[in-house]
Amino acid sequence: MNQELADRLTAMAEDDKRTLAALTERGELPAPDYHPEMRAVHERNAEALECILDEHGWPGVTLVGQAGGEAAWLIAQHAMSRLDLMERCASAVEEAASVGEAPGWQSAYLRDRLCVLNGEPQRYGTQFDMDEDGWPVPCPIADPAMVNLRRWALGLDSLEDRVEKLRERERERRARGAES
Repeated sequence: MNQELADRLTAMAEDDKRTLAALTERGELPAPDYHPEMRAVHERNAEALECILDEHGWPGVTLVGQAGGEAAWLIAQHAMSRLDLMERCASAVEEAASVGEAPGWQSAYLRDRLCVLNGEPQRYGTQFDMDEDGWPVPCPIADPAMVNLRRWALGLDSLEDRVEKLRERERERRARGAES
């Protein structure tokens, strides 16, 4: 395992999470537009991930361990200003998943994110928006009758279970807000 590379990926993902938390705490997220500070982190991380892909291919579990692989996936998920890179990562993750180097759910999230960003229906129901009352609802899904079979094939829970978990999280968030 390449511990130095794993640590580098993990540090980049932690920078992303810290920036998100700080902007949220300051009340600057959610924002109507892509926050420039968040965008800068995402673009810096995307550039670094692209260099890693050029040198190593997808950083799978053998190369960087589970935590390093999840960090690479998070960076790819957040490369929204680089759809070409997200597409490259999605293909690389699918290939890695086919040989046990990445979990299949990672490819589902990347593919769905790409679909939603391109204005197309997602396949796995991993991407959500908020309804008019502020409750999470899945973005449009292609062939929704088959979505749970696709989700289960990649190790995800049912769409109904996922919706309930997200709504429970929102109920808890609202309860905390009411206590303040």
